[in-house]
Amino acid sequence: MRIRITVAASLAAAGALTLTTAGSAHATEYASVLKIKGIQYDAPGSDSNNCTTGNTRAEYLTLKNYSRTGTVNLRGYKVRDAAGHTFTFPSNHYLEPGDYVKLRGGRGTDSDANNVVYRQNCNFMWNNDRDTIYVYKSNGSRADVHSYTKSANDPDRNGYISFHG
Repeated sequence: MRIRITVAASLAAAGALTLTTAGSAHATEYASVLKIKGIQYDAPGSDSNNCTTGNTRAEYLTLKNYSRTGTVNLRGYKVRDAAGHTFTFPSNHYLEPGDYVKLRGGRGTDSDANNVVYRQNCNFMWNNDRDTIYVYKSNGSRADVHSYTKSANDPDRNGYISFHG
């Protein structure tokens, strides 16, 4: 418990802390409760962005509210990749403390009950070899960022990387 209080106080005092560890993705930690939990950057199977028969729905980014007490409304939050492909959460989607949402490719019906939001776009967003994921709050400030490479961050080569457990 003391470690968490000390780390939180240090983050508040310093503003941001940069962490780089061998075997894990490079990240800059921000004082945001909304963080990238993980990413299925390489959808299982042969990549096909066909809206009817493709597998873009199997590509997803999981965002989690790590707060113990506060609810996060994702309306206006933005997710972007290194190439500038951007998704903005268009409507209210509330994450209670400890709750998460999977931002999926493809088309579908958003659901608070099923913790899913669809990009309504059948093109893949994340590169299979390397990319950077940026998450911005509705006020434009950065909430979280992670870079990954398949060779360095996905040792079992299953196309999934976990960032914040």
